[in-house]
Amino acid sequence: MPAKSKAQQKAAGAALAAKRGDIKKSELKGASKSMEKSMSETQLEDFASTKRKGKPEHVAHP
Repeated sequence: MPAKSKAQQKAAGAALAAKRGDIKKSELKGASKSMEKSMSETQLEDFASTKRKGKPEHVAHP
């Protein structure tokens, strides 16, 4: 499942880094914190590896 915005991709990258132990989980905030808890490493890799070209910075919630 690809990320829908650059912000979502960045949050997934931070969550992935925490899950792998590259950064402390206590450093996570907001979306990245909940993504780290609720998503598998494979799911986070999919989100973080999405191409950025053409993606908006943020996507409004419905």
